[in-house]
Amino acid sequence: MPNPASPAPPLHRLRWLAPALAVLLAAGCASVSTTPATAPEHAAALAQLEQGQARDAAQRLEALAAAARGNARNALLADAAFAWHEAGDDAKARSLAAQVDVRRTGGASLARFALLQAELAVAARQPAAATAALAGSDPAVLPAALQARWHLAQGQGLEAGGDIAAAAGARARADAGLQGEARDGNRREIERLLSSLDDATLAARAAALPAGDPLYNFAGRALVRRGLPLPRPFDTGESWDFSQRAPAAADGYRPPRKLAVLLPLSGPMATASGPVRDGLLAGYHAEGRARPPVTFYDTTGTPAGAVAAYARAVAEGNDYVVGPLGRDEVGAVFAQADARVPSLALNRGNVAPPPGHLAFSLAPEDDGIAAADYLLAREHRKVVVIGGSDDNGRRAVDAFRARLGERGGSVVGVVSVGEPDASGNVGDVSAQLVQAAVAGADSVFLAVRGAQARALAPQLATAGFSSRTRVAASQLLSGTGKASEDVVLDGIVFPGEAWPARGVAGLPPYSQVSEMLPTARGAAARLFAFGYDAWMISAYLERLVTRSDGELAGATGTLRLDGFGNVARQPQWSIFSGGVPVPLAGSGR
Repeated sequence: MPNPASPAPPLHRLRWLAPALAVLLAAGCASVSTTPATAPEHAAALAQLEQGQARDAAQRLEALAAAARGNARNALLADAAFAWHEAGDDAKARSLAAQVDVRRTGGASLARFALLQAELAVAARQPAAATAALAGSDPAVLPAALQARWHLAQGQGLEAGGDIAAAAGARARADAGLQGEARDGNRREIERLLSSLDDATLAARAAALPAGDPLYNFAGRALVRRGLPLPRPFDTGESWDFSQRAPAAADGYRPPRKLAVLLPLSGPMATASGPVRDGLLAGYHAEGRARPPVTFYDTTGTPAGAVAAYARAVAEGNDYVVGPLGRDEVGAVFAQADARVPSLALNRGNVAPPPGHLAFSLAPEDDGIAAADYLLAREHRKVVVIGGSDDNGRRAVDAFRARLGERGGSVVGVVSVGEPDASGNVGDVSAQLVQAAVAGADSVFLAVRGAQARALAPQLATAGFSSRTRVAASQLLSGTGKASEDVVLDGIVFPGEAWPARGVAGLPPYSQVSEMLPTARGAAARLFAFGYDAWMISAYLERLVTRSDGELAGATGTLRLDGFGNVARQPQWSIFSGGVPVPLAGSGR
């Protein structure tokens, strides 16, 4: 028996249901028909945006959003808001952003929208809100440049929230997507953040980072600068290949097969190259094991000459290059697209070392950084700075101030002095020194030469600084050498070379060598030690690169790599006593 038919619904229910069905059907038809139609146009508008046509893209996206429905409309509104932000119209961006239902947006559109909200929060001086805005979005779906901005915004939010290490990590993830000054500025911010961590926290955070984490090399560099051990070797990828060298000896000795040395053997820089050349050869001939043939190439002290010398060295089969020496020369060699043979440049250029290349220098900036770290390690955080008018003094002061500020110290006064006059005076700066003492200066940094420091000594004593910590740049030694005159410098600490202070295995005593060789005497001794260390780095490079404890007791100090293609040097600290520089007690590095 058939079931009885269901009763017909009341007429009033049919009247209510019909419009509802019509709406649902219309919405369904719209979503099916408009999504394929708008998707290519959406993609074309985003292409305009990536090509820098932000305003045109914003107008196009907004028009598409007006005709779309559902998820498609939300994605188009989100991208239109971001495009207006890129076009510089944040009022329009906020207006459209208010219409977006984030729950119905995903993928790259959500990530762009999150970036928009985060950057607006940062611009409104509400960086803590940036972290919340980015939650739930994935930067990996964005182009590299936008990924970098996403991580930068996240870093600012994390820093505002007090998580310094995580903020540094976010900025490190942004590094690969940045170029030029933006990249340099971001790296300075990473250094600033890491500098604010104490030694134990920094070491623990570095040890916890997984292999390949972009923050590890930054954290490792901070550890190296403080003279602390690395948890593991730096992440160097495939930058180094030692397979062509003979097997390493037990102590890590593994020199190149054929060594080229690029120096300005003629021209205005030839005088400086002599001590470097002699120091390198001293280390080379002191080695009793198998040594590579060495060929010297003249760069003439010019960028073009350096590039030509490097090309000749490569063409003649050298597998490692030491040099060039001049800053402009180094920049020219590093800027080449085909600098395929690895090198150890003997200066810092205006271009970062390419993969497989290193920069080693005795730059004034290194003195400034070392002096700031020395004072901070002894809890001196309020410093009066005295600088000379020469380029070396200015560079040391700038680096000192930056480093001190990064790690929470402050400069309470800057005093500039000129060259001494015929009577040895540098002018009366006692009032400035007294003012700095009143402001609470607990220490002094001197970036001056010996004659200037001697003239300043009485004024420092009058202002009460003779009993406070005084640290100087290495240029302090320039113009010294007479104990009867230099006794006024007693108590001043400065970064020097290990060889004259305490001797170095493989080199005869400084007093003996300086008697025999003019290029190892006086101010030239520093360059002689520098050349010796250049040979040592070349011969023990694998040990430096592949070991977490890889370091060399060099003639200029303790040498390590910093993870970014630079040789970091922990100097031998010395102090004037009885008018004579002597090693500082307890300063083994």
